Amino acid sequence: MSAGAGKNKGLSGLVRPGLLGMKPYQPIVAPGSLAGDGVGPGGERIKLDGNENVYGCSPRVQEALRNYREYHVYPDPEQRELRRALAVYAGVSPEQVLAGAGSDEIIDLLLRLTLNPGESVIDCPPTFGMYRFGADVCGGKTITVRRTETFDVDIDAVLRAATRETKVIFIASPNNPTGGLTPRGDLLRLLETGALVVADEAYYEFCGETLAGDVARHENLVVLRTFSKWAGLAGLRLGYGIMAPELVQQLMKIKPPYNVNAAAEVAVGESLKDAAYLQGTVAALVGERDRLYAALGGVSWLAPYPSRANFILCRVEGRDAKQVQLGLRRKGIYIRHFATPPLQNYIRISAGKPEHTDAVIAALQGL
Repeated sequence: MSAGAGKNKGLSGLVRPGLLGMKPYQPIVAPGSLAGDGVGPGGERIKLDGNENVYGCSPRVQEALRNYREYHVYPDPEQRELRRALAVYAGVSPEQVLAGAGSDEIIDLLLRLTLNPGESVIDCPPTFGMYRFGADVCGGKTITVRRTETFDVDIDAVLRAATRETKVIFIASPNNPTGGLTPRGDLLRLLETGALVVADEAYYEFCGETLAGDVARHENLVVLRTFSKWAGLAGLRLGYGIMAPELVQQLMKIKPPYNVNAAAEVAVGESLKDAAYLQGTVAALVGERDRLYAALGGVSWLAPYPSRANFILCRVEGRDAKQVQLGLRRKGIYIRHFATPPLQNYIRISAGKPEHTDAVIAALQGL
């Protein structure tokens, strides 16, 4: 190659062609970042748009992070102590566990490991957007199998859609943003395809149903979990996957060596030692979720859907969901809205404290 070869390409000539027109993932807009954002009567911003645990992390976590003295030392790249603790909690062996910077990183690693350009994943929208996003980044193709009118997974349609080029099937259960569960038997049927079936259990602690015990019998089953929702550690980014030990070994080869930071490791350890406290906040959120569902049903222009997670999805009738969301932002209440089919004109509200539910319902009735 001559000395001048490759010059003057411009950035568009350096970026992979498949990424130039890719749509970015649409995250929530942080409270206070829009000009019209308001605060509540007490000066509080009520953040119910990210499905976080509004009670926060265990007090033990805060104390441990203050007292930790080894932030200058790299964390263990093999995650030995962390994986042991997670395995005890999940009832599996440490060899079946891999931790990441949120379950988002585990999704990314699985796709980087399995997808060749042009090979496919199956996505069942409406669902978590990171599955399609990750496939796009890796140069894969997404096969879309729409859920039913009641947002259930059409298992027969997924089985028909799977081909020899299908590497991964993603199913969130409970599903985000609809809140429904996919029955265990239906999920196990998908294993017949030979593809990697990823059961995303980000909201496991709010429903108590899991496939973790099935992983040992099915080498193409992966279960994802996170500490962002139930344990109040969303800001520290800690998720994990439960899978065949051989798959863990392959992912260990391609993950960044220090992908889980020391603070997250400390926080997980203390969270698990204080699981009873956290499960108390989970129980409170489940109770408030059910109260929120009932209260939203009393708003004439909303149609809420039952949920097994920590949020409620609502269809907005006769009004614009975006304007509803903006109207609540002005009052210091932050929720999520959806404007893309099949969730055309929907909102999602996370469960919060009792006073948050009261504030949301009052604000909605006042719009």
